[in-house]
Amino acid sequence: MNVQLATFTLALVLLAAPLTSEAQQTERVYRIGWLSVGSPSGAVDARRAFSEALLQLGYKEGRTLLVEDRFAEGRSDRLRDFAAELVRLKVDVLVSHGTPAGLAAKQATTSIPIVAVGSGDPVGSGLVSSLGRPGGNVTGVSAAYRDIVAKCVELLKDVVPGMSRIGFLGNADNVVNKAHFTHAQAAAGTLGLAMEYFSATKPDEVGRALAAMSRARVQGVIVTADVVITSRQGEIVEFVARVRLPAVYFVDDYVDMGGLMSYGPNRRELFRHAAVYVDKILKGAKPADLPVEQPMKVALAVNLKTARALGLTIPPSVLLRADHVVE
Repeated sequence: MNVQLATFTLALVLLAAPLTSEAQQTERVYRIGWLSVGSPSGAVDARRAFSEALLQLGYKEGRTLLVEDRFAEGRSDRLRDFAAELVRLKVDVLVSHGTPAGLAAKQATTSIPIVAVGSGDPVGSGLVSSLGRPGGNVTGVSAAYRDIVAKCVELLKDVVPGMSRIGFLGNADNVVNKAHFTHAQAAAGTLGLAMEYFSATKPDEVGRALAAMSRARVQGVIVTADVVITSRQGEIVEFVARVRLPAVYFVDDYVDMGGLMSYGPNRRELFRHAAVYVDKILKGAKPADLPVEQPMKVALAVNLKTARALGLTIPPSVLLRADHVVE
C-alpha cells in the first residue's frame, strides 16, 4: 500500500513539473522607463513610494517588472536623448517626473504609454489636451501647483505682515515654472508686494541664484518643486536659515529638514497613484481614457522651531490650518 502511494505521488510530481516550468518560462516581465531631469539621490522617496505601490499591486521589481532609470542630473538637454533611448528599449510604459521630462517623453513617442507625474500644469504645458480626456498616449498625476501658488504668497504675507518684496526660486527652462511665477506675481500684486524671479537651470546654479536673492534683499521666498531645485534641498534650507529668510516650499520634505513652511501635495502620494495608472495600462487601459489625476489633498506644514529661530510668530489662523507641525 505504501509503495503504491509513493508511486502515485511521484507520478503527480512528474506530471506537475513541466507545467510549473512552463508557467515560470511564460511569466511576463514588464519593462518600465523612468525619466527625470533630477538625480537618483533626489528621487529616493519617489522611487520607493512607486516601487512599494507596485509591490502591493502584485509586481515584484527585478522579477516580474524591471525599471530602466534615466536621470539627467539637472541637465535638461540630456532628456531628449534619454527619452529616445527608453523608446529604443521598447519599454511597456514610460514614467516621467516633472514637466520637462514629460515633454521630452511625449516628443520621443506617440505609441508607448506615458504616465507624467508632478507636472504643475499638464494642459498649459501641452502634455495633454485636457485633464478629463487627455487624448493621445499621455496621462498622469498632476501636482496642480498652479492652483496653490497664490496661497503660498498669502502664507508668507500672513507670517511676515511687513514684507514688501518676495523672491521666487525656480527653473527658467521649465515652462510651467515660469507660468507659476506669473500667477504668483499677480497674487503678490493684489497684496501690494513686489516679486522677482531667480532661476537655476542646473543644480550647480542653485547657489548662485540664492546669493542673487540675498543681494536683492527679498524678505521672503517661494521655493518651487522643480526637480533641479529640489535636488539641492539641503543647500537651500541651510542658506535661508543662515541669512534668516522666511520661505514657503511646494514640497513638504523641506519642513522636516528645517524649512519654515510648505504648502502642496505629498510627492510620495503622487507616485503611489502613478503606480496605479501603470498597473491599469499594463492590464490594457489606454492613456487617452484615463483622466489626469489631481491631488486629493493639499497639505500645510509648519516648523515652529524654525519660526522661533527666525524671530517669527506663526499666527493662530495659520496654525489651525496646518496638517503637520514640527515643534
